[in-house]
Amino acid sequence: MIQRVEISAGRLIFSRVMMENVNPMPTGLPRFDRPTLFCLHALGSSARAFEPVAGFIREKFDIVAIDLPGFGDAPAGKGVTVEAMADHVSSVVAARGPARWLLLGHSMGGKIATIVAARAMKGEPGLFGLAGVVLLAGSPPSPEPMDEARRQSMLAWTERGGLDDAAAREFIQGNTGSALPPDLDALARADLKRTTREAWRAWLERGSREDWREAVGTLDVPALILAGGEDGDDLGEKGQRRENGPIYPRAKVLVLEGAGHLLPLERPLEVAEAISAFWRDAAGLGPVPPVDFARMIASDRVSRRTRAILAARAVPDDPNYLPKALNGAQLETLRAVTDRVVPQEAPRIDLAARVDAQLAADRGDGWRIATMPPDAEAYRAALDVLEGFGGRCEAEQDALLQDIAAERFDVSWGTLSPAQMAVWFEDARTDLVRQWLAHPATMARIGFDGFANGGDGARKQGFERLAAGEREAWEPAMELAR
Repeated sequence: MIQRVEISAGRLIFSRVMMENVNPMPTGLPRFDRPTLFCLHALGSSARAFEPVAGFIREKFDIVAIDLPGFGDAPAGKGVTVEAMADHVSSVVAARGPARWLLLGHSMGGKIATIVAARAMKGEPGLFGLAGVVLLAGSPPSPEPMDEARRQSMLAWTERGGLDDAAAREFIQGNTGSALPPDLDALARADLKRTTREAWRAWLERGSREDWREAVGTLDVPALILAGGEDGDDLGEKGQRRENGPIYPRAKVLVLEGAGHLLPLERPLEVAEAISAFWRDAAGLGPVPPVDFARMIASDRVSRRTRAILAARAVPDDPNYLPKALNGAQLETLRAVTDRVVPQEAPRIDLAARVDAQLAADRGDGWRIATMPPDAEAYRAALDVLEGFGGRCEAEQDALLQDIAAERFDVSWGTLSPAQMAVWFEDARTDLVRQWLAHPATMARIGFDGFANGGDGARKQGFERLAAGEREAWEPAMELAR
């Protein structure tokens, strides 16, 4: 469900932090106690455009702003096509190897971010741990709805070489809701003037026109889409809802009223606050496996298919999840039952929602006892009988569940007999525990890495050390859960 929230203009205050191509931390070392935010800039921009935003959130995120080939300090020789830029970003993410990370794409960078996100969710080697995507006036995977006269005018600026100062000024004025502060205006002009002619024309002539929708598909990950209230219909709010909305069904849309297209420079404070709230309320929910375990999943010891499955399981649960097989009251009752069957410490997995999705997709364990109705029907009948379970104290809840398991539970108006209630509870326990064990963070906690027996090559690496208490040199050093 896409929501709209209007944010009024705020005072432009920022602190500056120097950003390098792919290694902006002062120490040069990644911080694994916080998520990594990979930032992809707009056409004619560079990694430096994220300096103002970084000043507000660098203590919350390990920020890696990337110069795309042909822009900033990155040479065009790395390839200026959309695919080459996505390859470049993928290589940076893989080299960094964080356990949980976000992609932030501004304008042109939005298209690249979406393509890299799709690669991660399809199990691309080296990419594991995507928690969400942030688009700032993001170009969609579909052909960008750009006015053709505007396109030709922008191409004309580079007929005889790179962009000059007059073209840079015209570009900035046409893409901002109000004048930038002098230092940020100078930064934007300098980035435009050092953009290579090859990269500028490659995007306008080919990259912006390419259609990647089939390769991307639908991305069921947390997403935040920001649009400027004064941006045009092509990449403003209407364009974002029309083009990017269908790609990200879990997207939340925020409109920065009065802003144009250059959001990181126009509204760094609001952008930073929106990213922080997005992490707190959506992308940062749920448990995270240790970084060495995440890197093992990303390695060539794991197949693409397995990695894609684990990537989907690791995606944070939707806090606004709407039940598909159950109704709202039944889902809340199941959540209360879950708390007694699989008690969890924070951060928690929404096991009840995952079981509901399993029921809706009819993906059970492949069999059922002949005396039982279909799984979804059995769940609904049992949970209706247990209405009000969440309002009981823990001792009463445990006693009731024990009665169900022992076939002592009977309600005259229920459709399931005591024996059927016992069978349902056995299935429910199995479903809940299976969902808990299936999460990569749980696998790391219990020390299970049996899925890492070989990747997609002709020869599987397998395991060599099989004795109790032994582990392979490549295995993460994991402590078993107590």
